[in-house]
Amino acid sequence: MKFKDMPYERVDFTEVERELKALMEESKAAASGEEQFAVHEKYYRLTDRVNTMMTIAHIRYSINTADEFYDGERKYYDEQGPIYQNLLLQYEDILYNSPYRPYLEQKIGPVAFKNMKLSKKAFNEKVITLSQEENALTAEYNKLIAGAKIEFDGKVCNLSMLTPYTTGQDREVRKAAWAKMDEFFVANADKLDEIYDKLVKNRTAQARVMGYEDYCELGYYRMWRNSYTKEDVESFRNQVKRDLVPLAERIHDNRRKRLGLDKLSCVDNSVWFVNGNPKPIGTPEEIMASGQQMYSELSPETKEFFGFMMENELFDVLGRQNKQAGGYMTYLPLYQSPFIFANFNGTSGDVDVVTHECGHAFQGYISGKDPIREHADITMETAEIHSMSMEFFAERWMPLFFGDRADEYVQMHLEDAIAFIPYGCMVDEFQHIVYANPDLTPAERRAAWSKLEKEYKPHLDYTGYPFFENGGYWQRQQHIFNSPFYYIDYCLAQTCALEFKVKMEEDYESAWADYLKLCKLSASDFFTGLLAQVGLDNPFEDGCLKKLVAKLPVK
Repeated sequence: MKFKDMPYERVDFTEVERELKALMEESKAAASGEEQFAVHEKYYRLTDRVNTMMTIAHIRYSINTADEFYDGERKYYDEQGPIYQNLLLQYEDILYNSPYRPYLEQKIGPVAFKNMKLSKKAFNEKVITLSQEENALTAEYNKLIAGAKIEFDGKVCNLSMLTPYTTGQDREVRKAAWAKMDEFFVANADKLDEIYDKLVKNRTAQARVMGYEDYCELGYYRMWRNSYTKEDVESFRNQVKRDLVPLAERIHDNRRKRLGLDKLSCVDNSVWFVNGNPKPIGTPEEIMASGQQMYSELSPETKEFFGFMMENELFDVLGRQNKQAGGYMTYLPLYQSPFIFANFNGTSGDVDVVTHECGHAFQGYISGKDPIREHADITMETAEIHSMSMEFFAERWMPLFFGDRADEYVQMHLEDAIAFIPYGCMVDEFQHIVYANPDLTPAERRAAWSKLEKEYKPHLDYTGYPFFENGGYWQRQQHIFNSPFYYIDYCLAQTCALEFKVKMEEDYESAWADYLKLCKLSASDFFTGLLAQVGLDNPFEDGCLKKLVAKLPVK
């Protein structure tokens, strides 16, 4: 079914509660594992229905945050979501403590039961009110960012629409666009500080209500860190500082020379060539048509997937006013349909949507056919391998998108992928500092960010742009507000994707077979176990990054 034709009806959570409680009683009364699993299949049907309606409302609100109806639905689900989540935990508790758990674990998998244990540690009814307040605060942040109205080049732009100017060939235009962006954040600095301060204190209060010292521990449970620890993450970040930052800084210095500059400024952050970054050729419709050709040629599985996406109009990718910033893939279980949301803006990022988000969607399309719903519950560091690796597998088809600048795009993409990891680790370490010290003032948080920039990205220079010069760049990073502790997942996944890049340089077909196997494995194993099954190194093991750096085909 086309997305525009999918009917929407507000979820009646009173009725959902009645149905769930009836299922709980039926599950407890089951006389065998087979009987209990049959009840669990009814649970799948109920949650599929609820999740589909909530997701349709979420997408339609994202598409237009000024839509009064879907803004109302968003507020409704922000309020009801924590209550519903608590009901799901009550149901899961029956499975977790079932006398037939060995049978259920064989059917559903040990990962699912480990995640149930973490979910119990991540949420309970004591934090429902606080969780509702947290939802309202993140919505306030997203609406503020989405509603940016920045006058530039005779147009009214939001932050996404300003990107072609902040990354364009003309350095004077970039400076002017950065100045406008800086002005927007200066004008909203107090509000952004207020929202974030409330979020930090809210999340800290949730942690303490649940018996934890700070939000770091609770945040790890909420991210389902089911096979590694905070110490493992710190070890990975230390590897990045030691083994990857020097390579990234060399990449930036080579970029400086290509641009003919004595010193890099922040306005040069995302510019890779003196004649500007490669831009996709053709209209958005032509980009999508090229995507269809690419996926038709890549493999039978990707051909089927992309044809399904196009036929059912499961994309909303054009940037426009009042549209939520960023991009995502989500899933509509009733229709076994992924959905891709993005903001095309005429930059190479438009093609990244067709590779990155489609990597997520391709895996979602595959796992959606699995009757065991828990197998689709991939943790984020695994999910991002699917997306980031697809970007590299797609490089053979870049002439379709960039014409005679395809080789430059491939070079830019590799260098940018490497240079991203230090930034992502900086985001992660910043959040550990913030949540371990929840009473930091806004000025102290900005100082902490500035210190980390000197460790992870020492080439950065924000001179002339006061908001960013004073350590404010992190307020542009939506994950810091919306999804605490998510960002390290990108860094771990990018490391694995770069391993796939090395493997495909040696044997493309073998690398693709491993990638397809990873997608099909879904959440049937833990992160580190999945890596072992497809021949990828464990990024937490000391020496992993040093070994990878030695193999990367950096010019």
